[in-house]
Amino acid sequence: MCRITSPEKHMSNRSSVSEFLLLAFADTRELQLLHFALFLGIYLAALLGNGLILSAVACHHRLHTPMYFFLLNLALLDLGCISTTLPKAMASALWDTRAISYQGCAAQVFLFVFLMSAEFYVLTIMAYDRYVAICKPLHYGSLVGSRACAQMAAAAWGTGFVYSVLHTANTFSLPLCHGNDLDQFFCEIPHILKLSCSDAYLREFGALAISISVLFGCSIFIVISYIQILRVVLRMPSEQGRHKAFSTCLPHLAVVSLFVSTIMFAYLKPPSISSPYLDLVVSFLYSVVPPAVNPLIYSMRNQELQDSVRSLLVYTHLQQLHL
Repeated sequence: MCRITSPEKHMSNRSSVSEFLLLAFADTRELQLLHFALFLGIYLAALLGNGLILSAVACHHRLHTPMYFFLLNLALLDLGCISTTLPKAMASALWDTRAISYQGCAAQVFLFVFLMSAEFYVLTIMAYDRYVAICKPLHYGSLVGSRACAQMAAAAWGTGFVYSVLHTANTFSLPLCHGNDLDQFFCEIPHILKLSCSDAYLREFGALAISISVLFGCSIFIVISYIQILRVVLRMPSEQGRHKAFSTCLPHLAVVSLFVSTIMFAYLKPPSISSPYLDLVVSFLYSVVPPAVNPLIYSMRNQELQDSVRSLLVYTHLQQLHL
């Protein structure tokens, strides 16, 4: 005789999960405190680096260009990304707790997917900006004007928001009946889907597959853009022009490579090499490391940005002396 599971039973299964248990980085108290100190250092470095970029771009009129406008958006998104995951990991290490509420987990998933998606769209737009600036300089003002920049940035943030709403609603509408233990240091959709007891999780896996396809498509666009940029740069007669072009393109290419390679490995690695601690390390690499090192990568070869940050620090120091 066929057995029918009622919707009420599904709802009770889902509502019975009031919290999730995150994966701990360490078991001993000494290692937990060491991890807390490490996370605190990384978080403060990310706040300082991205905060300096935001302040420099906002305060210096010579940086009010499309390239730095998108860099400002990237810094904002990096601050949001690392603030979504790392403070909770720091609190868990400091207070020796693994629990996160159901609502807190949903909020973390929404914010993380929103910010990460918007960040990759902004990185794709930045590749387009560099392509137009180097390959079509005569049309740069018309193709990447202030209005076009605002529209592209709004599209990136808006698309990320809608995309995140769909993924979060789809994931947390599933009934959960395989416990509440997540093998991850923050709430991540694939690990939540493992707790689902419904075949409906295949919908979300399908959505994730579409997401990977979009990621791959944007990556192809970035690669093609840089192939065209490289062809134009190598034909430049001036060594100074080539140096300037490379100084603006190489940092962006490095950031994209770090972002895409870690995400691709996290979601496409073979199941045979998968383990909770490998997943932990890989997720840490793509969710925490890029926001912390992106300011360093962008300022390393950018003399204009370095000068602006330096003048900002000098001005701040002089202001403090006058007080």
